[in-house]
Formats: sequence, structure tokens, C-alpha cells
Amino acid sequence: MTSRTEHNDAACRRTRHTRVQHLVTADEQSLVELETLLATLPLCATGRVFIEVADASQIGEVTAPVRMTVTWLDRSRRSGAPGTGRGCAPGMALGRAVVAWADEVMCDADDQTRVHLLGGYLGTAEIVDHLLDRRDVDAERIHTPERFGLATAR
Repeated sequence: MTSRTEHNDAACRRTRHTRVQHLVTADEQSLVELETLLATLPLCATGRVFIEVADASQIGEVTAPVRMTVTWLDRSRRSGAPGTGRGCAPGMALGRAVVAWADEVMCDADDQTRVHLLGGYLGTAEIVDHLLDRRDVDAERIHTPERFGLATAR
């Protein structure tokens, strides 16, 4: 197993270098936390970043490791609950996107994806419930803002 200290340019180019996948979420209120987290990830980190914002005017540049895909979710262009005619509530687009991604990508019993959920409480709570109950993700791999009291409470 590769140790944390081996994350340098030479180690990341090795074919046998262990790359742990990351799932990161944020919203317009947590962009500073997101930038801080992304800056701490190794250059060779892989995974997905989902960022939910109120509208397209809040979409900007985010610096993420090159093997990570960043997806912006504009609430103003999405609908709310099916059949209601309502707009997309905060956290709803993020919850939908992450649940769909997790169901498609986190399929193996030995999946070791590290999850960092920085978005608002509602979307984060839905995602945590799904990951714990439906994907059987170990609560220790899910990181949420401490103020939410999620993931470690189970």
C-alpha cells in the first residue's frame, strides 16, 4: 500500500500507485471550504466534485486535481419534485446528482471512495442516508460539517 508521504509527481506517475477516489459536494455557501479541501487532495486524486448553485451567475472557476471532474448544478434550470410544478429547492439538485452517481459508480463491495459533503444540510442529509442505507458505505468514510451531526451518529 502506498503511504500518504508518497504523493509526489514521481509516485503519481507510477502505474501501481494507489489512487483513492473522492466524492466531494458543495453549494454556493461552502465554496471557500471546497477550495480549501481540494487544495489538500493529492495531485493524483480521482473522483467527482458536484457544486450546486442558485443560478448560472454563481458558476466560476474551481481548482481541482486534473483527474477529478467538476460538475456545476444550476438550481434555476431544474425542476422540483415531479408533478408539483415547483422549482428546485436548495440541496435537491445536489442530492439527485450524487445519489445517481453513487448508484452508478459505487457498486463494488470493496469500494473505498472517500466522501466529503460540504453542501447545505438538506441535500447532505439525503446523501448520507442514501450512502449509509442503500450503498452500505462505512460511516467513517463520510465527512460532513460537524454542525450537522450526520454520518458518525449511526
